[in-house]
Amino acid sequence: MALVPTPPPFDPDRYRTAAAHYEKGRVPYAPALIRRVAEVTGLGPQHRVLDLGCGPGPLARSFASLARDVVAIDPSPEMLAAARALAGQAANIRFVAGSSYDLDPALGSFHLVVMGRSFHWMDRVDTLERLDQMIEPAGALALFRDSAPAVPANAWRKVWHDIRERYEPDRGPHERDPNWIRHEAILLDSAFTRLESFGVIERRAIDVETLVQRALSMGSTSPSHLGEKMATMAGEIRTTLADVREEVVETSALVAWRPDSR
Repeated sequence: MALVPTPPPFDPDRYRTAAAHYEKGRVPYAPALIRRVAEVTGLGPQHRVLDLGCGPGPLARSFASLARDVVAIDPSPEMLAAARALAGQAANIRFVAGSSYDLDPALGSFHLVVMGRSFHWMDRVDTLERLDQMIEPAGALALFRDSAPAVPANAWRKVWHDIRERYEPDRGPHERDPNWIRHEAILLDSAFTRLESFGVIERRAIDVETLVQRALSMGSTSPSHLGEKMATMAGEIRTTLADVREEVVETSALVAWRPDSR
């Protein structure tokens, strides 16, 4: 029986005030991970890439040098403005205002579709059906994420999460829903049923200002969500976590192909 998850409400303004903090706060994807995904998907300079829900464009920028061109889509004007500024003179990236609901074969076909921390905000079943009409027969899609292994260097993360939780009025669609259906299950009911996961674990330097920016980059603790409490939360993070100097992160990609693509 096919899974029919309830999609979250579409809100193009969810990250309106988080956009200014996203690039500085979020965990960057490891260059080795980008290279690995390009390798296993057979991405070459003749191919096109679609970055869906591009935010400020970290994936679009990373794949631009590996492909013929990249189309980067996001519904947030603020995110697109940040993405254009950060892309600089990258001539082969085209930024488009829109969302997964605007996916259409008129955009052309793509060898690779990438999404960074965005798939959970979409109507995932509808998105995959649309992408099935746009991804080349031998093409793939890749869902990127980051996580923090439970190692001593990450002990501060519980304190950071506890501070955020006291201030956030709501959270993402998968964080408190006991009926949340994992991406893997949705993919296995789609056209893209051959799944492989790739990850890179690294120790990285970090400071408390990055932790403040990271909190403000989250949809649930963005400046517009916090209002007058923003300065208080930021001050608590700075005071409590002033000594943080490093973290261990895993950036990973779940890659999906059609079962007959090799």
